[in-house]
Amino acid sequence: MRWAGKRLPHRAAVPFFFTATTLATEIQHAREVAAGQRFEFGENWSRFLKLLDETRIANAETSLQGMLGVPLGGKTFIDVGSGSGLFSLAARRLGAQVRSVDYDPRSVACTAELRRRFFPNDPKWAVEHGSALDLEYIGSLGQFDVVYSWGVLHHTGSMWDALNHVALLVKPGGTLFVSIYNDQGKWSRRWTRIKRFYCGSSKPMRFVLAVAVCVGQWWRRWVKDLLRGRPFESWRAARSYRGMSAWYDVVDWVGGYPFEVAKPEEIFEFYRKRGFVLERMKTQGGDLGCNEFVFSLRGAAVDR
Repeated sequence: MRWAGKRLPHRAAVPFFFTATTLATEIQHAREVAAGQRFEFGENWSRFLKLLDETRIANAETSLQGMLGVPLGGKTFIDVGSGSGLFSLAARRLGAQVRSVDYDPRSVACTAELRRRFFPNDPKWAVEHGSALDLEYIGSLGQFDVVYSWGVLHHTGSMWDALNHVALLVKPGGTLFVSIYNDQGKWSRRWTRIKRFYCGSSKPMRFVLAVAVCVGQWWRRWVKDLLRGRPFESWRAARSYRGMSAWYDVVDWVGGYPFEVAKPEEIFEFYRKRGFVLERMKTQGGDLGCNEFVFSLRGAAVDR
């Protein structure tokens, strides 16, 4: 299914959960973007949705189910930082009762648009605006069988608080799936400066910077593809990983600010102290990208 370049609606796409607090949060978000302190993830995701098709959705389902290792049918599932809404959609199609939350208003609109198109008026999929840093808000959500937050919490501006807050959402016996950017030491600090520069630049400069980063990250694979007689095969195959897009992943990477990182052992120890057991993990081996962690909560719910 393609989106034919259609512009996504903003607030009109969100069917409920709009409050005065939501408006204040939206105003704060707009101020941060205008000051060059935050990347507009939702704008990037709205463009990605033009590429969305059944293959990408199926790949997202396979990725989600494979990493979680538990069936989602009948489970409660919260997507903290829903972004494009693709993984909320995947969870719903796999049978979960879904709640999608994002701080970026256009990301909320993207997720709500997918709900409208695939599950219109579905009482088992709620979409709302909220922040992982708002402890009162997080405390109002209740607890869930599966808490999912992929590549989000390191963009909040206070990653360790956000990591603690999502732990509060997990039911005893439930599952927590988070991914956090890998700590590369001095390279991570350099990328922080690049991302800050990107967010404070004009749109033409952002495009130039994104192209430069794209070429830097991909040229070796392009050369290998060409030598094998399969030009850009790896670029086209990127959709098979989590149903995503190589280009929009590059834009998300170079612009993704605020930006924090952690070593795998830091995430493991952080959640071990809170009663979580590591079930599976994928790491980047010192390279770019996110380390993925799936934890289970074997004991009582996490206290504030």
